[in-house]
Amino acid sequence: YYYYCYCCCCCCYYCQLFRIHVHFYLSCRKLEISSGRFARFADGSAVVQLGDTSVMVTAVSKTKPSPSQFMPLVVDYRQKAAAAGRIPTNYLRRELGTTDHEILTSRLIDRSIRPLFPPGYFYDTQILCNLLAVDGVNDPDVLAINAASTALALSDIPWNGPIGAVRVGMVDGELLINPTRAEMSSSTLNLIVAGAPSSQVVMIEASAENVLQQDFCHAIKVGVKHTQQIIHAIQQMMREQKVTKRTPVKVFSAPNDMPFEIIESFNIVSKEIFRNLVLNEYRRCDGRELTALRNISCDVDLFKPLHGSALFQRGQTQVLCSVTFDSLESSVKPDIITTALSGIKDRNFMLHYEFPPYATNEIGKMGGLNRRELGHGALAEKALRAVIPKDFPFTIRVTAEVLESNGSSSMASACGGSLALMDAGVPISSPVAGVAIGLISKPNPEKSAEIQDYRLLTDILGIEDYLGDMDFKLAGTNKGITALQADVKIPGLPLKLVMEAIQQATVAKREILGIMNKCIVKPRDKRKENGPVVENVRVPITRRARFVGPGGYNLRRLQAQTGVTISQVDEETFSVFAPTPGAMNEAQDFISEICKDDQEQQLEFGAVYTATITEIRDIGVMVKLYPNMSAVLLHNSQLDHKRIKHPSALGLEVGQQIQVKYFGRDPTDGRMRLSRKVLQTPAASVIKTLSEKQSISMGTGNSHPTNS
Repeated sequence: YYYYCYCCCCCCYYCQLFRIHVHFYLSCRKLEISSGRFARFADGSAVVQLGDTSVMVTAVSKTKPSPSQFMPLVVDYRQKAAAAGRIPTNYLRRELGTTDHEILTSRLIDRSIRPLFPPGYFYDTQILCNLLAVDGVNDPDVLAINAASTALALSDIPWNGPIGAVRVGMVDGELLINPTRAEMSSSTLNLIVAGAPSSQVVMIEASAENVLQQDFCHAIKVGVKHTQQIIHAIQQMMREQKVTKRTPVKVFSAPNDMPFEIIESFNIVSKEIFRNLVLNEYRRCDGRELTALRNISCDVDLFKPLHGSALFQRGQTQVLCSVTFDSLESSVKPDIITTALSGIKDRNFMLHYEFPPYATNEIGKMGGLNRRELGHGALAEKALRAVIPKDFPFTIRVTAEVLESNGSSSMASACGGSLALMDAGVPISSPVAGVAIGLISKPNPEKSAEIQDYRLLTDILGIEDYLGDMDFKLAGTNKGITALQADVKIPGLPLKLVMEAIQQATVAKREILGIMNKCIVKPRDKRKENGPVVENVRVPITRRARFVGPGGYNLRRLQAQTGVTISQVDEETFSVFAPTPGAMNEAQDFISEICKDDQEQQLEFGAVYTATITEIRDIGVMVKLYPNMSAVLLHNSQLDHKRIKHPSALGLEVGQQIQVKYFGRDPTDGRMRLSRKVLQTPAASVIKTLSEKQSISMGTGNSHPTNS
């Protein structure tokens, strides 16, 4: 149900504005939307709350057009440490730079709201997302999409919204709307769907663990259904606030000093010619049929020194993928703020996407990471993550370098990455392939928001993406779907069209997998000979102190000399990662030398031995029981019955031999336990004790002196 609350503000400047608050229940979870209290100088602002997580989004747009031929929209989503009750750990204790998670969330919001700006609206627009409070239970990303929709809808900025967004999870076959972090940890689906009025789809972003096509389609339908509740609530807020949109000026000078109408007319004519070929003549610019794939070729094991490599060519799109193994210590460690907000744990699998300028015959800067590269890499990583074994003993890094690009390089990266993983011997559960589906549509002349006719295109080219209405990327195995991303350029897609796109992509995906299987059908049985090796070494607790060395000296020397990485698994087990088999052999020899058997095995618990003092320290003396044994500490507390501050008080010297008793090893730290004190006779103490007892007996008139 819906509950609305409207109250006039007290401030005279804002006397005509209303504070609007609405809350309703999505799948028995309360969602609150409010506006008019915070950031009132902005063109629009809204706060959305789920549980104790609250997100405020502001929208501001300039009133003068920008000299641009595209919509200059900037979305900035920033994580706030204070919202999660944390302090940043950098040296300034401030939020610095932008994390990958922030960039990906910004892109998520951008792709949801951008299609609904009117054509020709070239005004600088900024959407800022401010996390007010985060409870660690509810993820703020979906709330930010809804808050952005509300802020734009309640502002005077021309925008054909509102939209609504929900996250859909799947646990034990049951769909959950806006699941909690704990529920998502066991979910096989992470689907975010943004819907427009009349149950249309604006944006889809999903990762899945090989979810069946029918289950995936059902999840989208359920998600779109729940977005309509959010849309209806925002529409009611718009009616109550009586929102009036500004009228943008379309005529202005472009960078080349040509009026907007001339540039726009040329673009319209070019676009219409291209689109009419598809709509009316079923012809594509490269001569293919609407559902035909480009020519595909695959190759693996290109460079012997690499742990795995593959080249995937689809038409004029070419991607070179390589696989690198490293120790589990090299996994991605998220910052504490990301962990507090989203619960992201260490990742031992990553895919990095690179798009150099020569891939499109251009000149540009090298180095750094732009949002496009990060987004494409994240999508390809989602496509492959579901098939990576969770107990793999290495951290896996896949690099996807685009050498030629003419459309769908992200899905080519997923295909090439799958081939490279199999070439490297990673036991993935199934090969993965991806494809992009495009759309050429004809709007209804009576209702521009409706589609009168359309054609779906399989495996789109760059120009088909640029002049088309949709870039619908789907990846998965022969069994199901692992990733999906839908970018829409029109105000919305009917559900029927989305279902057709999924079906057409599934058919193309299976065809691509058949071609890939001719190159390599399954992962190699063994990893390459020059690849890394990981082994567990058991170090008995009696050898641990010697293995680690004083202050970890032996471990540091072992890693420096052989190049291995050592991490402790449990009390007696250490994991040794070596970059090559030769390095592992060197490390094993080193460990054998350090932990070789000595005469300590001959020691008996409770036996007395003659020890030689090798060093005098403030806290005790270092002694050896046998010449080939490591020196151990005999603490001051075990030297004599009386307390001493330094061994010199007992006249002990280096080279002196003393009697000690052996009490085995300490069960907690493995140190040898020796004592000289237990062998010393405290004569003075005994005499004093006896004399005291005798005096007490005589003073009391004891009739049994023998007892005293």
